[in-house]
Amino acid sequence: MSVDQGTTQGTTTDRKHSVFRTHIKASIHDVWTEITRTDAPIAAFFNARMHTPMLEAGSKLAMRTPDGKYTGVVGEILEVIPPTKFSHTFKFTNFDDPPCTVTYELREIDGGTEFTLTVIDAPPGTKTEKQMNTGGKMIVNTLKRVMETGRPSVGIRVLYTMFKIMPQPKRCRSEHWPVD
Repeated sequence: MSVDQGTTQGTTTDRKHSVFRTHIKASIHDVWTEITRTDAPIAAFFNARMHTPMLEAGSKLAMRTPDGKYTGVVGEILEVIPPTKFSHTFKFTNFDDPPCTVTYELREIDGGTEFTLTVIDAPPGTKTEKQMNTGGKMIVNTLKRVMETGRPSVGIRVLYTMFKIMPQPKRCRSEHWPVD
């Protein structure tokens, strides 16, 4: 079914998955660099900064606030094929839900890059499933906007400002979620 500005979502019968896709007017290498960066916050990923010892299968990763004090997501890298595929497990630190898998696939097309985010096995009826369905749309739309204009929309920038002033649960403190 069509969801939002070039974004699609679907379900299969054997494994629950949601697919979010967009076309970005940027090179595949630039999009890859943005989604795998560890040196600065990733605007499309809720302005979180990825922490990982190595960008390779088997490494742990954590998506942390820009100051590093809180961790919103943890996982293990499953596959890295530059510049076309990045896959990892995904668990929100503030929920008790089991992890799911997220896969980012990039395909070079005329005029840019097709970017696909697939969420696999988000536990049905959980907070994780709800957040991933909302977050997936936001990620693809924000990535497109950042890559094409250099910055997120005003609404997303306001949301990120609110994140800074909202209290975080103690269980999300980064010392509880090491990656090394």
